[in-house]
Amino acid sequence: MTREEKILYKQTLKQAALHLIGERITNTRLQMDDAQQAANQEEKSSAGDKYETGRAMGHLQKEMYARQLSEQSKEQAALHAVNADRLYDTPVAGAVVQCDKITFFIAAGLGKQLVDGKPIVFLSPQAPLARQLQHKKPGDNFVFNGLPTIIADLY
Repeated sequence: MTREEKILYKQTLKQAALHLIGERITNTRLQMDDAQQAANQEEKSSAGDKYETGRAMGHLQKEMYARQLSEQSKEQAALHAVNADRLYDTPVAGAVVQCDKITFFIAAGLGKQLVDGKPIVFLSPQAPLARQLQHKKPGDNFVFNGLPTIIADLY
């Protein structure tokens, strides 16, 4: 791959990650709104306690989604800060680590995704695996999912 192709590939991965996080944020907002509506629509029953329990559960769900939304927004902001226009020689935020069987993009913790039909593992820079990779270079090996894995390229 040429320098330009590597940068273009990294930009594609970053855009895919931004799209995935955007979808998650949209879905979380919808779930949060649904939880609020459910809490608001809970009708008072003759039992009384059921009404209060239903409203409380709706509010707890809304708070859970609000925390998820906050984390996703932080992840999105961190991803925006990732520089995909430069090549790296160490596995840091914005680096692609190509291995014999899998490729890692250190940018956001989105897990294994398919991008252009190829499996990519999106790692948060704070993830244990990203930390394990910190001082590695092409030709070095590490254990991933219990299997020895060799770094073929890093950029």
